Amino acid sequence: MTPRITRALRMLSPHPWLGPASGPGRPPSGAPRRGPAVLRRGAAAAVLAALAAPFAIAPAEAAPHPPRTGFETSHGARWTGPGEEQTFLGAVGRGSDRVAVERIGTTKEGRPLQLVRIGKQRPATTTVLLVCSQHGDEPAGREACLTTLRDLAFAQDRATRAFLSRTTVLVLPTANPDGRAADTRGNADGVDVNRDHIALKTAEGRAIAAVVRDERPDVIYDLHEYGATPPYYDKDLFVLWPRNLNVASPVHGVSRVLSERYVRPAATRDGYSSGHYGIWTDPVTGDPIKQTAGDGQERILRNASGLKHAAGLLIESRIDALSEAEKADRSLNQRRRVDSQRTALGGLFDFTEEQRARLRAATALSRAAGFADRGPVYLGGADNDPAGPGEILTDPPCGYRLDAAQYAGVKDELALHGVRSHRDGDGAYVPLRQSARNLIPLLLDQRATYPLTYGQANTTC
Repeated sequence: MTPRITRALRMLSPHPWLGPASGPGRPPSGAPRRGPAVLRRGAAAAVLAALAAPFAIAPAEAAPHPPRTGFETSHGARWTGPGEEQTFLGAVGRGSDRVAVERIGTTKEGRPLQLVRIGKQRPATTTVLLVCSQHGDEPAGREACLTTLRDLAFAQDRATRAFLSRTTVLVLPTANPDGRAADTRGNADGVDVNRDHIALKTAEGRAIAAVVRDERPDVIYDLHEYGATPPYYDKDLFVLWPRNLNVASPVHGVSRVLSERYVRPAATRDGYSSGHYGIWTDPVTGDPIKQTAGDGQERILRNASGLKHAAGLLIESRIDALSEAEKADRSLNQRRRVDSQRTALGGLFDFTEEQRARLRAATALSRAAGFADRGPVYLGGADNDPAGPGEILTDPPCGYRLDAAQYAGVKDELALHGVRSHRDGDGAYVPLRQSARNLIPLLLDQRATYPLTYGQANTTC
């Protein structure tokens, strides 16, 4: 029996103040949080247990003073600035031999899009991708990503080394740098990056798509924040898995396991309330009242993740102040938001270790299923909203033909999506019999909601 990962990750921080503020469901400010009495069984907890004394490491093994973010040095009073992030990532990369930082794109305003790789180099047994702050005005997940990648980079205990020897953790610490600099939801063009995972018109969306195609992550974990609507929609954390009906059943199932058996329980054990994103609930009974978000749109990363064979999870921390103390002291509010995200990340790492075999089997089955080329394709609906008759391709075509102009206009996007095509006269032909089978009609069918272009369906196989 060892301390669970959520506690180990928190204790890894060099700042004991990095915990939630007082409020409903959590201890008063200054009171001790739950300690070693909160235990769990399993190899995942052992992975980071020794991080409780994170920097008591020999000077010969690691830098005696690992870098700190601007958020940490200000005790949560302000978010880490863009320049501070670059300095921080450079110091992490120089100080840890298990970290590589690479530039994977450039934004419209010239800021770097960066990918941080921690742990085993490819091919890894399991790959986890953290996508942080697609929305520039939702910074808490970004701060959690920065401190977590630093903590993993400098830990020296045997359990963490074992975990990282069979796992690659990939982090896009700021997926929307221009939006973060301007504190706006969208990018420099005002585009919502999290609605661009089909069209791939933004530099940010294209960079994410290339990482997903090339790294083939088993899990894609997408960190966000939300504004509450009390009393119907005001949990500390909301989560949601891929709801799109084209997500392979094994991937859909393991995504729900990640949500319901790991991330939400991790939040509960640490005193945070949780619920399902987009669902208003009765404050007395907890019964759902209405759905306001969280559908099966394929252009949202949560759903695109499942369509690309990865278990996916959206995580949303509550922005609004929970107490008068938080209203009076912004740092309390911001520390609570970051702490809740770090707690949820602990659940993700528990899941990765304990469900490794099931996860790998699910993603492998999903990648192979398209070659069988069987079953319907859904152009609408979700796992809680059945598709209508006009939204179902009961007998999908064998493929889609694109004329020369169409192909020239979408060939780069098809390649970024990992879709195979071949020349067909002056144009191209996209067969359905491939790994991306259930994604292709969403890109090319005339009845699709967000198509790249309208291909000519070929029904003669």
